[in-house]
Amino acid sequence: MEVITKENEVEMGKFAATVGAEAIRSAILKNGEARIILATGASQFEMLRHLVTMDVAWEKVSMFHLDEYCNLAMTHAASFRKYLKERFVDIVHPKEVHYVDGEIDIEKHIEQLTRSMRIKPIDVAFIGIGENSHIAFNDPPADFLIDDAYIVVDLDEDCKQQQVSEGWFHSLAEVPEKAISMTVHQILQANKIICSVPGIRKAKAMKNTLESDEITPMVPATILRSHPDCVIVLDRDAASLLA
Repeated sequence: MEVITKENEVEMGKFAATVGAEAIRSAILKNGEARIILATGASQFEMLRHLVTMDVAWEKVSMFHLDEYCNLAMTHAASFRKYLKERFVDIVHPKEVHYVDGEIDIEKHIEQLTRSMRIKPIDVAFIGIGENSHIAFNDPPADFLIDDAYIVVDLDEDCKQQQVSEGWFHSLAEVPEKAISMTVHQILQANKIICSVPGIRKAKAMKNTLESDEITPMVPATILRSHPDCVIVLDRDAASLLA
């Protein structure tokens, strides 16, 4: 695992996008296509803003979505489908888009997503880390053993509070209780992981992630330390508590 600290969120996003674009281009050169995973949330704003400007043959890229709330309309401001459509899909028009949809038959939808995802390896996963150290919506204690591609999870109070604090919802009561999340196991199958983490509110999570004595489900992001090609990109605020 490589940890990079940039001066601010803009520089963090630009660096993460540049590294990611290079990995996508390499996959296209090798395989004639690339398959990527995209996360959402405030942590990905700058990375995505820069990624869509990169010189990439997007018509050769298939995108998979990391997670989505159950029973939340795509028109809702907090919808991650809406987020990705507006910030990525409608800008670069990738070859394929595999949204996670929490408004349809979830069991059948997960089966379909799993079939599509496991046809070929994922080349690059762009993810973040939550204030409670979650990756995707795998809140602590995360299940490191389940090998499904996606699961339905119950969101914990810290996770829901983060969504309110970031302005996606007006109150905790508005945040859905459940979400569809890519599993820890599936995230780790990506050939390369690029993790963008900005902001002072993530500083404690990053200290726990990088300085915990062990890899533990109680700090889900510690599992990234086991991946052979993971780049974590921080801004100064997110890195402020590191030794």
